[in-house]
Amino acid sequence: MTSASSSDAAPDNAASARAPRPADRIPADVLSRIDDLFRQRVERGVAPSSAWGVFDRQGLVASGGHGDRGDGRAPDQDTAYRIASCTKSVTAAALLLLAERGLLDLDDPVTAFVPAFASVALPRPDAPVPTLRMLLTMSAGFPTDDPWADRQESLSDDAFDGVLRGGLLFDRVPGTGFAYSNLGYALLGRVVARVSGRPYQRFATEELLDPLGLTRTAFTAPDGAALASGYRSGPDGWERLPFTGPGAFSSIGGLFSTVTDLAAWARFLAAAFDGIGVGTTGAAAWSGSASLSAADRRAMQQASRTISGGTGLPGLRDRPAGYGFGLFVEQDPVVGTIVSHSGGYPGFSAHMRWSTADGVGVVAFENATGARVPMAATEAHDLLLSARPAPPAVPVLDVTRRAQAAVTRLLADGFPDDLADAVCTPNVAMDVPYERRRAAVREALSASGADLAARPVREETRSPTHLVWWHPGTTGLLRVEIRLAPIAAGLVQTLTVRVEDAPPV
Repeated sequence: MTSASSSDAAPDNAASARAPRPADRIPADVLSRIDDLFRQRVERGVAPSSAWGVFDRQGLVASGGHGDRGDGRAPDQDTAYRIASCTKSVTAAALLLLAERGLLDLDDPVTAFVPAFASVALPRPDAPVPTLRMLLTMSAGFPTDDPWADRQESLSDDAFDGVLRGGLLFDRVPGTGFAYSNLGYALLGRVVARVSGRPYQRFATEELLDPLGLTRTAFTAPDGAALASGYRSGPDGWERLPFTGPGAFSSIGGLFSTVTDLAAWARFLAAAFDGIGVGTTGAAAWSGSASLSAADRRAMQQASRTISGGTGLPGLRDRPAGYGFGLFVEQDPVVGTIVSHSGGYPGFSAHMRWSTADGVGVVAFENATGARVPMAATEAHDLLLSARPAPPAVPVLDVTRRAQAAVTRLLADGFPDDLADAVCTPNVAMDVPYERRRAAVREALSASGADLAARPVREETRSPTHLVWWHPGTTGLLRVEIRLAPIAAGLVQTLTVRVEDAPPV
């Protein structure tokens, strides 16, 4: 990593990979490897410039930039790039904000807000009119449309109505499958404008971006921010591309943003999980910042529409994945849920991704058509996750701890019926009669020589109402597992006791 300030180009045209605050939980060598990853892409000619940032629940941890943003300088965390389809998360949030206010329902048909859509012939006589929910989750039945839609941003509302009146193609019946659709999000932008009484761009800015302090995120070149130029590769080198202006398709990908601002937007979304499971207290930073509820932000990050057979999209691997509201949702077998979105526009490539378990994430930009920066951002995120300590254990509820103590007493006292009735739900006796359970407990205690008064040597849990623990014994370990019923009394619905061999010394 270089040591140039964020406003000056370093000798190798690399902006500083600086840490806005101490990177106390992310090893410096990992940040250096991430910086090298993006530097090498510029050196290989993938794009004229590359900018990246790493964030966690508390803020931006480190950032860096390499190459030429278009004026001979390297980008930094405050250089603005087009973020393209990362805009869709803002569009989804705007729609949910209107739903929170009772101004629309996600299951309303789009024709309730976009009258020109009534001219569209549906693919079958029994096909439903696409609902707002279908549009949000990319399941309205439209064909995938990146090349066409990327050139429609400046389209006027009247011209958009003309497109609709001319009819649309469908690949499937609305509501029956996933297909990435920019057209659907253009329609959602029209819905936001119709319901709010303000242009989509103005509503999103005034109700979401400004309250969060994202002053360098805008639908035109942000004031006060250095701007990266967009390029495509040509026979004689990089060819500069013109910027398109706001219009009817701005809701699909019209935003400019910076590493600083996009990381803050991602943190705002990720903060919806703070205080849940292994969450931290970072959500306090967003108190009063924007009116979109944590519940709706969590809803955005749920896989509402399954993506089968792999996505084929950069940054998304062939593992269980789905689309939420303006966001992709992946299930990693080790770290759990990862939320992301990519953006590709003529001249630009963008990506944001984070783990919901601990809020650690990456944002990255490059200024070339088809640069596929999501692939690099995913690799960078993998480096971060592999270097992180194991996430904290799932917290066990106090009522589960009380049930653990009661079950230990039940076993020590010989499993009397009255105490078992006080600790367990009725199904426990119905599933295996108490008499058999008493005999099994006596046999297990004898076989293990377990000391129930001794502190358990190990515990595991898969949820706050589940617990497994092992008591030490002279000849083995006594394994006890409980799972509570959903009733507030905290009674045990599952109780198993067995002997396991003690691990070798």
